[in-house]
Amino acid sequence: MAFYNKLGGLLRQSISTSGNTLNAQSSAPSMLNAIRCMSTKLFVGGLSFGTDDQSLREAFTSFGVVVEAKVIMDRDSGKSKGFGFVNFTEGQSAQDAMSAMDGQDLNGRNIRVSLAQERAPRSGGFRSGGGGFGGGYGGSRQNDAY
Repeated sequence: MAFYNKLGGLLRQSISTSGNTLNAQSSAPSMLNAIRCMSTKLFVGGLSFGTDDQSLREAFTSFGVVVEAKVIMDRDSGKSKGFGFVNFTEGQSAQDAMSAMDGQDLNGRNIRVSLAQERAPRSGGFRSGGGGFGGGYGGSRQNDAY
């Protein structure tokens, strides 16, 4: 909710400073930078399969207060998928951690750190429809016409 309030404030500010016409080219970069600075969730890729939530948290606590550190696990095997997320309380802490930790060694692997992107909504779910199952007993098709 705070994100949307901040975004609304930035939009109102850009509209009021540009007069009656919205100059999208000059306001867009400053708005994007402000949004980028507000982000507190980082994506951490290239993790060692031995990295767990606690060791990921410990690697990033020197940059600020870590709200959550989560290594993503495969639901079937229970093993790490090799990436995770670190969420900070402040955007500046996330920025500092991203610039300092990107490309650094963590548990024997060079990690990639970037701002986490919102996941695109999944479409569908289960599909309905025919699906190519044939009809029944073979032979005569006399019951096909109603």
